[in-house]
Amino acid sequence: MTAEGLTKIYRSRKSEVRALDGVDLTVDEGTVLGLLGPNGAGKTTTVRILATLLKPDAGRATVAGYDVVSQADELRSVIGLSGQYAAVDENLTARENLWMFGRLYQLPSADATSRAGELLEQFDLDEAADRVVKTFSGGMRRRLDLASALIGRPRLLFLDEPTTGLDPRGRMGMWEVIRGLVRDGTTLLLTTQYLEEADELADTIAVVDHGKIIARGTADQLKSQVGGERIKVVVRERDDITRTVELLARDAAGTPSADPHTRRITVAATGGADRLIHVLRDLDNAGIKIDDIGLRRPTLDDVFLAITGHAAEEAAAENGESKS
Repeated sequence: MTAEGLTKIYRSRKSEVRALDGVDLTVDEGTVLGLLGPNGAGKTTTVRILATLLKPDAGRATVAGYDVVSQADELRSVIGLSGQYAAVDENLTARENLWMFGRLYQLPSADATSRAGELLEQFDLDEAADRVVKTFSGGMRRRLDLASALIGRPRLLFLDEPTTGLDPRGRMGMWEVIRGLVRDGTTLLLTTQYLEEADELADTIAVVDHGKIIARGTADQLKSQVGGERIKVVVRERDDITRTVELLARDAAGTPSADPHTRRITVAATGGADRLIHVLRDLDNAGIKIDDIGLRRPTLDDVFLAITGHAAEEAAAENGESKS
């Protein structure tokens, strides 16, 4: 899958929103690309264009060898899509839902029945196969929705925030399902606002912010951009951020970055635990009260903060929309 210069602009009488601004992407066969960014960054718009649900205003893309605009009908037969919210009929049983999707994919009735049985077993839903979906938990609904996206044995699967709304246990369960698809050779484009999720599942990550790709690489490559171990300090009072930045600039190995919304200051450090103890003592001597301090390896959150100047969770709160 390749995309070049994808642009999408939403216009109204009073405003213009550039949802995508020249997005370039590549997903190699049999790999997972994680599209990482907060709500409103442009992730869902990208997926909708690549899945032929939305036409770009500029740029072009090919998926599985088909142009997403001029060959949309051919492309739809070889891809699957699971959106942010389960698209199954809650008044039907799990088996009936999958049979219905099979028929929509023009499978003969017997083949649709057989394929439904395979997927119910694969997604650990066989014991609940004949229950109506409205009795399912959120995690079960998401697994059924993902199963429905696989009914036609797609060559490439789009997963748009597949763990949205799930509790931690449900999220971990969905991760295992996705890992199974990868082991079976499915090519995936996964969108997520969860940094840990991209770290766990994606071979390559593209970081999206305000409709642009601002960084890309493996998780380790992105983390290497912000150095080795890092000291993180969360001060109790926002007024102490400037003093803490000045103190860490003297004590640590790099230039501190500060997020005023979370009151968190992060800086590269050498010397491990000894350096942390030194910083803690200096903060105490300066009378700066802290809520948290620690020495950690770089995370994707550090990458996002270093690149954009704000934490991912704060960016999500600022955008405040579930669609992007």
